[in-house]
Amino acid sequence: MGLIRRMNFPGPLQDLSKFNLPQDFAKSRPSVLWFFWLIFGEILISSWIPGSFWRVLLLRLFGAKLGHGVLVKPNVKIKFPWRLSIGDHTWIGEKVWIDNLEWVVIGSNVCISQGAYLCTGNHNFKSTSFPYLLGRIDIEDEAWICAMVLIAPSVRVGMGSVIKFGSVLYDSVPPKTIVSGFPAVPIGYRE
Repeated sequence: MGLIRRMNFPGPLQDLSKFNLPQDFAKSRPSVLWFFWLIFGEILISSWIPGSFWRVLLLRLFGAKLGHGVLVKPNVKIKFPWRLSIGDHTWIGEKVWIDNLEWVVIGSNVCISQGAYLCTGNHNFKSTSFPYLLGRIDIEDEAWICAMVLIAPSVRVGMGSVIKFGSVLYDSVPPKTIVSGFPAVPIGYRE
């Protein structure tokens, strides 16, 4: 507790009645599209039902930009497919959650393993209105996001990098770098 400085605020710390969606966010798609995505996305994409072909087809139908040979496993959760771009021959493992309030751009030959969480939005706790702090996530070609990895907003994973099991990634990673830990730090390089 000695390192934590107690702060006294004269008023409320957060007043969620003052929260507003960013204007461009609210108008990004018609409400009817959001409605149908919530129904079909939750029921079909996030289900245990096997098969990737129909998941890819449904994601494309709702605006995701997906390359050839993309594999999407069961129980995947994607917030908004119209803010998702995936290159060729990329795998999205079981129980991956792409919480894309902002764009998530994933390159080709990328493996995102089971239970990974990609988060593009946070809140500014220094403001009582608790506004969004959004940041795009980019994962370059040939990267491997191992199982149970958490990736924070505004992170870029360089080409060929490996984010090891259970790591928490707050900062961008240069190409061909292996990182591990909480927070993730470089531990080696890929040849």
